[in-house]
Amino acid sequence: QVQLVESGGGLVQDGGSLRLSCAASGLTFASYNMGWFRHAGGKEREFVAAISWSGGYTYYDSSVKGRFTVSRDNAKSTVYLQMNSLKPEDTADYYCAASNRTISSNRFFATGSYDFWGQGTQVTVSS
Repeated sequence: QVQLVESGGGLVQDGGSLRLSCAASGLTFASYNMGWFRHAGGKEREFVAAISWSGGYTYYDSSVKGRFTVSRDNAKSTVYLQMNSLKPEDTADYYCAASNRTISSNRFFATGSYDFWGQGTQVTVSS
């Protein structure tokens, strides 16, 4: 079955960096669009970043653009989220998601565009 396993979360100080990884199995990874979402207590799950199946297109929420970078290594079936200049408001559980559907550019942010989800990794940014 499809499994998405996130790793790389932890505690970091304001201004620090982390790199999250999401290792996929049970699917033809190179055919899947991949997304990163986050969920902080008391809020809705929100879009962070996404990358198309080819890696040719990337999308970011305005709150992370210029600080976060999404990338993928199809040979390793892994998607990454490099997070720099972290802020306390980035504190959340981070989830990766996968979809092999055709997603229009204005729908990569939508949770409903994805079929598979990981269990999440916690990121805490201290001030």
